[in-house]
Amino acid sequence: MSGTETSETIHVGGVWRAAASGATREVLDPADATTLQVVAEGGAEDADAAVAAAKAAFDGGAGAWPRTSAGERAALLRRVADLLQRDREQIALIESRDTGKTLEEGRVDVDDVTNAFRYFADLVVNESGGRVVDAGSPDVHSVVVHEPVGVCALITPWNYPLLQASWKVAPALATGNTFVIKPSEVTPLSTVHLVRLLVEAGLPAGVANIVTGAGLPVGQRLAEHPDVDLFSFTGGLVSGTKAGAAAVSGAKKIALELGGKNPNVVFADACATDEGFDTAVDQALNAAFIHSGQVCSAGARLIIEESVRDRFVAELARRAEKIKLGRGTEQGVECGPLVSQQQLDKVEAYVASALAEGANLRCGGARPEPSDVRPATGYFYRPTVLDGCHRGMKVVREETFGPILTVETFTTEDEAVTLANDTEYGLAGAVFSADTARARRVAARLRHGTVWINDYHPYLPQAEWGGFGKSGIGRELGPTGLDEYRESKHVYENLRPQPVRWFAG
Repeated sequence: MSGTETSETIHVGGVWRAAASGATREVLDPADATTLQVVAEGGAEDADAAVAAAKAAFDGGAGAWPRTSAGERAALLRRVADLLQRDREQIALIESRDTGKTLEEGRVDVDDVTNAFRYFADLVVNESGGRVVDAGSPDVHSVVVHEPVGVCALITPWNYPLLQASWKVAPALATGNTFVIKPSEVTPLSTVHLVRLLVEAGLPAGVANIVTGAGLPVGQRLAEHPDVDLFSFTGGLVSGTKAGAAAVSGAKKIALELGGKNPNVVFADACATDEGFDTAVDQALNAAFIHSGQVCSAGARLIIEESVRDRFVAELARRAEKIKLGRGTEQGVECGPLVSQQQLDKVEAYVASALAEGANLRCGGARPEPSDVRPATGYFYRPTVLDGCHRGMKVVREETFGPILTVETFTTEDEAVTLANDTEYGLAGAVFSADTARARRVAARLRHGTVWINDYHPYLPQAEWGGFGKSGIGRELGPTGLDEYRESKHVYENLRPQPVRWFAG
């Protein structure tokens, strides 16, 4: 971060520059609404220039990035991983100040990003050169090989800007693609830093391009651009489906991660001991309130067995009331602000609608008093627990992306599964039970892309991430996440060519 001085944050063809229009945007610190940095506000012209640079880099002859060896590409990814660790504290601070999350969460993000780059480096370099296909004849050599898709347009969200960028950038580069990335206009700073590290690591000019700016027009232009071969988007359902439709109309390969409304199912047997009860309550807090609930996989729906509901919710609300709010860089702060005034307004509206529909407010439900939080001018909202909720409520159906936990109850295993699956999303969920057979049985029945048993939130770069239903299309991470950035090609070689004589003449 460099104060409020205007930055050249658009990188096209190896050159950092301002927007073609000269437009700029202030990036705000959500803890006090002051300006962190002024960045370039790109437009359609900048998007076109970035795509042209990426296409030129992809098409650029025998020495171009797509035709480098897997070993060379893996070596670059490992250099980037080392640079990420070198700059760990600096990047964590950028991420904390830009998104509002705590500094420790920012450090965890940098470590997770580092692991993603190292994982994809190992994955691509350890693969075989192709899959031999038995054609049924010794005179035929038949093999299926993988090649890069081409020019990739990568759109990332505001809540985990660096992490989500890595899930796209690392496999895109590992497989030999070139790309244009558009980070959220709200939180672009760590992605700009990542591109600087790619350049420092020796990535050729034009392979990595970044355009800072709004979804309209930059994201929309990338989605519809005829020279973009793959469109990968992580963000909200409404904007994602619109952008995805534009990409599909151009017959692009698409990958969409569109959020979730995630159930955390707690059975009474998980709370049968004091240790089990404490763990389940603690995990419910983590599920709902990490990063102030601004997590696509947040366990925002607590689905608790009726027999333990009163005790569980009372303790949950008591602990939620004690969560310390403040600037994420301050010692002892457990939750930072929401990312923007717009998000704060949205959260307030969801709580108001829930109360109007009959929910019982157990804690939170308001902004903190100025004397309770530092600084007092940021976009803070108290962790909120809403009891007595049901699927007819807007707050239960829609992704709130804030510190709101709703409580629903069940009495039978079948009812728990029905409630957990009663959502148009299907990104993630959890089951807490002391009965291993029951936990695994329920997990198998849940229609969600990631299911945790007696835990919440951990993920592995080796395991695919994505969802069922309206949570999206395709997967990130794991071998499938690598395959999203490749095309399969069948090469059939006749070793003893002869006339076919199909036509007599």
